[in-house]
Amino acid sequence: MDPLYKDLVNLPGAPSFEKPVRDYMRQVMKAAGVDVVQDKLGSIFGHLNPGSKGPRVMLAGHMDEVGGLVTGITKHGLIKMIPLGGMKGDVFLSQHMEIITDDGAIPGVTASKPPHLSRGSSHPDTPIKFEELRVDIGADSKEHAEELGVKIGQQIIPTNQYTVSKDGKKIFSKAWDNRFGAGLALDVLKTLKDEALDCELYAGATVQEEVGLRGAQTSTYMIDPDIFIAVDASPCADVFDGDDVSGHLGEGFLVRFYDPVALMHQGIKKHILKLAEAHDIKYQYYQSKGGTDAAKAQYSKSGVVVATIGMPARYIHSTTSMIHTDDYESVKHMVLTLIRSINDETLTTIQNDV
Repeated sequence: MDPLYKDLVNLPGAPSFEKPVRDYMRQVMKAAGVDVVQDKLGSIFGHLNPGSKGPRVMLAGHMDEVGGLVTGITKHGLIKMIPLGGMKGDVFLSQHMEIITDDGAIPGVTASKPPHLSRGSSHPDTPIKFEELRVDIGADSKEHAEELGVKIGQQIIPTNQYTVSKDGKKIFSKAWDNRFGAGLALDVLKTLKDEALDCELYAGATVQEEVGLRGAQTSTYMIDPDIFIAVDASPCADVFDGDDVSGHLGEGFLVRFYDPVALMHQGIKKHILKLAEAHDIKYQYYQSKGGTDAAKAQYSKSGVVVATIGMPARYIHSTTSMIHTDDYESVKHMVLTLIRSINDETLTTIQNDV
């Protein structure tokens, strides 16, 4: 994989704090000689083949990762927080976290009561909510924490421990959801920038996906695409005895035929499956319990044909997740093949096949 993926996951960027990610993406786009557009919320896209009379295609990951927001400091110097995105408190117990300040990161760990302190308690352990967690930065008091630089409203993210598996095929990291999609957009721009396309392409990433798909709504309205392709990391249930449509690492890109907020347009689904078969691109069907930016994009103006190309990932919305490099190859191959296939004729066929 291109080193840009590692660069991206190492950056901090909870919802509304995407600036470091956006700055990096802009730098890569400009270095590749690609025109850059940005909406007023901060979503950013590279623009290829401007002025084309062919269909307008929009490819989007999202820049933000799940994280926390500082809401207070206890008298003991522990940091209170609320979630930015959907997270389970139990997953974040005893985890290394960072509070991101203007002067750098403050390391900490989420406080967890050891079993020794629970012995004899008449209250059985109950699931903890994320907002009940406290981050211990080693401060001796509230005043000490403030002296160290903690302020209300700062973002809190997991400390990354980017690791490649022993077999070299899997990569563990925070923020695969969805720096993978942001990285793929850059990857695609670098690959296609000198190709003659039959479509106009905008490829980039949105803001604030994890808190309501907000950037997708504004950026899609700005770009006004004929086809919108979301690329997002989707949770696999394979190690939790999932079924045939719950995602399996290493089995190819995910055809998200259903999620609660976006039923895949039948014309684009058939086109994707036809291309995958013709080009021998490994894929699997996927039924999701969550949504992607495609859910908002489909409502833009008079309606947009949308599809989600899913990247299988284990353990998302936690402090670390896992992807497979074979799945990366299939996602990239599919997205490039799809974009290269779009012209006036294919758009008409897709739109009419509803």
